Amino acid sequence: MAFHLLLTLILALAASHTIATDPTQLQDFCVADNTSNVFVNGVVCKNPQVVTENDFFFPGLNVPRSTVNQQGSTVTAVNVMNLPGLNTPGISLARIDFAPNGGLNPPHTHPRGTEFLVVLEGTLAVGFVTSNNDNKLFAKILYPGDVFVFPQGLIHFQINIGHQSAAALAGLSSQNPG
Repeated sequence: MAFHLLLTLILALAASHTIATDPTQLQDFCVADNTSNVFVNGVVCKNPQVVTENDFFFPGLNVPRSTVNQQGSTVTAVNVMNLPGLNTPGISLARIDFAPNGGLNPPHTHPRGTEFLVVLEGTLAVGFVTSNNDNKLFAKILYPGDVFVFPQGLIHFQINIGHQSAAALAGLSSQNPG
């Protein structure tokens, strides 16, 4: 009886370690080869021998972009298309600039990624709507340094309610959040 209990305990411990471990990468990186004609779900990897530090670099995200357009906002995406080193890590980034008094990042969704928004400057009203039958609105006024999370796939928005320009950084949990 004690032997069976001990054997069961050993197997349970061994199995729990096997199930709980994270999968390891097969290579250090897979820099996107945006010139490839091969179509895959994602982007083909560049030959590691021709990868440079510039494949992991994107300059100028600190520079405000023009908000002179219909929405009064501009999204500067940093994704696998303009930062090839983002191929396969499952993340991307965006800077969002808002015009004063109503600059809007209109209601939209990211079906493949959660968004993590950090306000850099200005005052933003933000929110998302649940997809359940109740369609509940979760909304908040954000100030510099505040963070808000928009769950994957839910309709969300940001609008500048201040009299000055506003800016935010959005981190996304996908190289192509949609």
